[in-house]
Amino acid sequence: MDPFMKEAIKQAKKAYKINEVPIGCVIVHENKIIARGYNKRNLKKNTLAHAEILAIQKASKVLGDWRLEDCTMYVTLEPCQMCAGAIVQARIKKVVIGTMNPKAGCCGSVINLLDMKQFNHQVEVERGVMEEECASMMQQFFKELRNSKKKQKEQSNFT
Repeated sequence: MDPFMKEAIKQAKKAYKINEVPIGCVIVHENKIIARGYNKRNLKKNTLAHAEILAIQKASKVLGDWRLEDCTMYVTLEPCQMCAGAIVQARIKKVVIGTMNPKAGCCGSVINLLDMKQFNHQVEVERGVMEEECASMMQQFFKELRNSKKKQKEQSNFT
């Protein structure tokens, strides 16, 4: 069990509790967590409020620099194109991913933006860390969401 991914999962659970897609992230520098983030897109009504973006903003503030060259990001779900781009732009050294996202992941599933030789920075990637726990949380969230929508639809048919 990876202690840093465990902390990212704790962040994802915070998102889950407020009915956000449960994605959590921590950024580690010199073997210490310097930033945490969880998905707040619906709460903030902001497309940019992904766990990774929020954590990058906090880490930059802590280090006093936009360059996060000696940092490792732990994230429960494979980052999307926006977050993968931000990871490259922030010069993050390594990303550790819990579970992959075959529909929208941009760190190897749909495309791998972190390892494009055309960019001036490439990011080391480790996949499948605590994968079952990360994947099961996502599956449970979407199962509950589907059931909730089904109940709402059934109730609206009776009124």
